[in-house]
Amino acid sequence: MSPIGPGGTLGIVGGGQLGRMIALAAARYGLKTHVYCPDPDSPAFEVAGRHTRRGYDDEAALVVFADQVDVVTYEFENVPRRTAEILAARKPLRPGVIALATTQDRFAEKSFVAKLGIPTAPFRAVGGEADLLGALEEIGRPAVLKTRRFGYDGKGQVMIRPETSASDAWRTLRGAPCILEGFVDFEEEVSVVAARTVGGEFAAFDLCANTHSHHILDTTRVPAGVSGEAEREAVAVAARIAEALDYVGVLAVEMFLVRRGGEEHVVVNEIAPRVHNSGHWTIEGAATSQFEQHVRAVCGWPLGSAERRGRVEMKNLIGHDADRWRELLGEPGAHLHLYGKSEARPGRKMGHVTRVFAKP
Repeated sequence: MSPIGPGGTLGIVGGGQLGRMIALAAARYGLKTHVYCPDPDSPAFEVAGRHTRRGYDDEAALVVFADQVDVVTYEFENVPRRTAEILAARKPLRPGVIALATTQDRFAEKSFVAKLGIPTAPFRAVGGEADLLGALEEIGRPAVLKTRRFGYDGKGQVMIRPETSASDAWRTLRGAPCILEGFVDFEEEVSVVAARTVGGEFAAFDLCANTHSHHILDTTRVPAGVSGEAEREAVAVAARIAEALDYVGVLAVEMFLVRRGGEEHVVVNEIAPRVHNSGHWTIEGAATSQFEQHVRAVCGWPLGSAERRGRVEMKNLIGHDADRWRELLGEPGAHLHLYGKSEARPGRKMGHVTRVFAKP
């Protein structure tokens, strides 16, 4: 396919803050955007040239949407597979259906990564309470029981400790198909945010270290402060995953940093087939933001430089943290981003603030 030039239209499925920031990046490059989302309060609607508010199962509306854009991307991984297939039949869908289907099922994702020979936590599929008991016998405790689909920010999972009743854990997740993962004794949570083009060009931002609070990303720091060998290993893992998925666009690979034999190594936790919260620091902290990089990749353009501009810290504004906007605006060197959401609720990402310091 020929590249989508300035003046072309990028279709975005999903209207949250990630879609909003993709649309803003596209506008910088002279591209039009059309957002498809059923939510009437979608933050991305406010910055896109056009939007369609229809369900993801409305096949007729999806066809009309696809016919009005030049290329389609998505901002969240729970797009129904059928939705993706309808769109991909009419216009280039980037990332593609296989990448989406693989990463929206935790068991399929873990199996895919393990087949590449990349370390993960030990895992087993769990379809019932008997399966759970058998998996616990093999993996041991502590372990984490997660729904195979639709979990994010700590939702859809329960920790199983030595004293935890397996029956109670199973009932907590209401009998949904699950995966049991062994607990990884890690030193730090890190992530690689990277981009790949149709032609296989690959560029990764510097490895970042992530701190979570109540299962939600709180702070991202770059550089991550790990050994050069561990960072190279992490980037190489992300590149292998992207190539194996024939991936186009930005993805994030979340990993655990572990120590074996006195050396640092990485263990893959999850793949996010989209721009990612831990990559927000790139807006001010890198030569090309993750959102610009994603637009470049899905439109068939060359990737930009992923060079870091300094030491960077990004902090999420969760719930009423965003009420501090006046204070943050008055702080020298603080870059405030608010997502235009109408209501601040506990656990809801309302914005973020980035601080860029001189390189060490």
